Amino acid sequence: MPGVVPVAAGAAAAPVTAPDKKLKLGAKGKEVLWLQKRLKELGYRPGKIDGRYGGGTLAAVWAFQKVNGIKPTSTVGKATWSALETPEAPKILARNGKPTRAEVNLTSQILVLYVRGEVKLISHISSGSGVPYCETSVWQGKEQRFCGSATTPTGTYKTTWRRDGWHKSYLGQLYNPIFFNGGIAFHGALSVPLQPASHGCVRLPMNVAEELPGLLGTGVPVHVRGKFRR
Repeated sequence: MPGVVPVAAGAAAAPVTAPDKKLKLGAKGKEVLWLQKRLKELGYRPGKIDGRYGGGTLAAVWAFQKVNGIKPTSTVGKATWSALETPEAPKILARNGKPTRAEVNLTSQILVLYVRGEVKLISHISSGSGVPYCETSVWQGKEQRFCGSATTPTGTYKTTWRRDGWHKSYLGQLYNPIFFNGGIAFHGALSVPLQPASHGCVRLPMNVAEELPGLLGTGVPVHVRGKFRR
């Protein structure tokens, strides 16, 4: 696509040699630090660059593995190290989309933000579970029952209103929500599992939700494509 610079393009300019030490969640040290720096360089968001393999780094590893066709796991082994040397660019969903846009791939559970034609951010997400729900909660001063299909509809939308910090909705708490389809929003959550698990919103790791509002303005196209298969 004209004007789009793949995330791997910059990495191809010079040879990259990754460590070859198997890492597991909770690991510490220079190999983890290398991993975090490399992920950030490629557009992923591992959180604090501190040499500690925690939750933020895990979500970034999942995102990277999914983009590169590796089954997501907490272990960083040969396949992941090799891919970090010669990474793939995320699949473009809207080839005729505007240079600044967000793309949500429901199949791979990935968010990609393009800014002026360049990949700016890639994140693991958890979208609608697809499991119908009925829940009772106190909303607007009275107890009410809410039912829905827990789906994240595909289509092309635009970002609308947003809130800073924790925002209470009738189905729970949303952190830094950015709405793009009625009551459906990008938002931070304390739980962002590999499987789709939300009522329909696009859950993000908390560190990504901290950064996204500064990158994603109002009126920006949001392209939602694909379908998750369990």
